[in-house]
Amino acid sequence: MSNNMWDERYSGEEYLFGTDPNVFLVSQRHLLKPGMSCLAVADGEGRNGVWLAQQGLNVLSVEASAAALNKAKKLAQQRGVKVDFELADLLQWDWGENRFDVVAAIFIQFAPPGLREQMFDGIKRCLKPGGLLLLQGYTPRQLEYKTGGPPVAENMYTEALLRNAFGDMEILHLREHDDHIGEGTAHHGMSALIDLVAKK
Repeated sequence: MSNNMWDERYSGEEYLFGTDPNVFLVSQRHLLKPGMSCLAVADGEGRNGVWLAQQGLNVLSVEASAAALNKAKKLAQQRGVKVDFELADLLQWDWGENRFDVVAAIFIQFAPPGLREQMFDGIKRCLKPGGLLLLQGYTPRQLEYKTGGPPVAENMYTEALLRNAFGDMEILHLREHDDHIGEGTAHHGMSALIDLVAKK
């Protein structure tokens, strides 16, 4: 999806994915400590980045849509937290090396396979040794549910794909499951999910 298309999607007043953080992310709260540096990848309207900042993390929220970013800034103000926001195309963005203690990658499945590998490499590079990746996405079964996510199977994740992509990290948790999610109007209903927690 081009940035203009995303801007169009995010242009309304309402928060497309709601303002509450992702449930899987919240379930990993025990791993988070105040003062950790955190990258929220393709953070959209900021629900996850803002929540991470509320946990005392130093958050960089990166997003390609200016419309979404404006709403994220508004949310951070409302919640009274400081988040560093950056408008960037993740495919051209410099991830850097050993920068972050945590990377939150929640539903970043706009990237087809070639670009996905590029992003996964960026994620691994930018994590500090001992750093954590918290990732949630959809499995191909999501195409049957049609309750969110891209309508293409090749963008989806499987356990084997993630195990292979992050095999050079310590995989602490990897699980496929079907669950009901309610994240705004864009992610709503029974969903085919996959969760990953991995340590560099």
